[in-house]
Amino acid sequence: MATLLRPGDPEPVEMLGVGARSPIFLTCEHAGRAFPAALGTLGLGAADLERHIAWDIGAGEVTRRLSAVLNATAVLQRYSRLIADCNRSPEAPDFFATVSETTVVPGNRDLPPGEAQARQREIFDPYHQTISRLLDAREQEGQVSVLVSVHSCTPVYHGVYRPWHIGVLYDKDERYARILLDLLEAHGELTVGENEPYFLNHQRDYAVPVHGERRGIPHVELEIRQDLIDNEDGQEEWSGILASVLVEGLSRLGIPGG
Repeated sequence: MATLLRPGDPEPVEMLGVGARSPIFLTCEHAGRAFPAALGTLGLGAADLERHIAWDIGAGEVTRRLSAVLNATAVLQRYSRLIADCNRSPEAPDFFATVSETTVVPGNRDLPPGEAQARQREIFDPYHQTISRLLDAREQEGQVSVLVSVHSCTPVYHGVYRPWHIGVLYDKDERYARILLDLLEAHGELTVGENEPYFLNHQRDYAVPVHGERRGIPHVELEIRQDLIDNEDGQEEWSGILASVLVEGLSRLGIPGG
């Protein structure tokens, strides 16, 4: 069986606040931009590894700050989305992106089956198994969980400017999303997108449909514009904004412990 990760490669999963009592359960599918040593840079230059095609800029740090402020469990993926996109099904055509926006990813073309399986087995599977295990344990202990998947989006995509400061995404269950939309819009200074710049669905997304909808727990995916959180001041500001609305949202859901 082919293996991918070697000694010295980072572990794929970062866990924070395991056992924390907050109902909020944070995930960040595109937190990191690590590359296994065996894969080099997939044929990309150094500048591309800093761009949004490799990771969700700022999302991981916002998630870490939220975990600390809320005393909430968080699970983050350390490897680049270009190795295996942990917010896609392994059967999805862009699970291994051969082109991201307009950038060709040479190392994802014509993947040998053994390498593809190793990427899924060693990057994708441990991440989602960790989320499932922790949520199962909370359920068994009678602890309420509200899933919040934290992402960020580039301010310009295929030449089109995105005006939204934050997008609130949902599919079939809008309970928590609708509350957060109202609370964020009440700030007055924010341009808030409802299912913008993406809409969430089972064909495109993985984390929220699998860990939120299937379990029947309240959930939401957040998309913060990357130019707002690409530095420490922005990350601090947005973790503060989100901590406030997430807790107030719990109260409006009738869930204690926020």
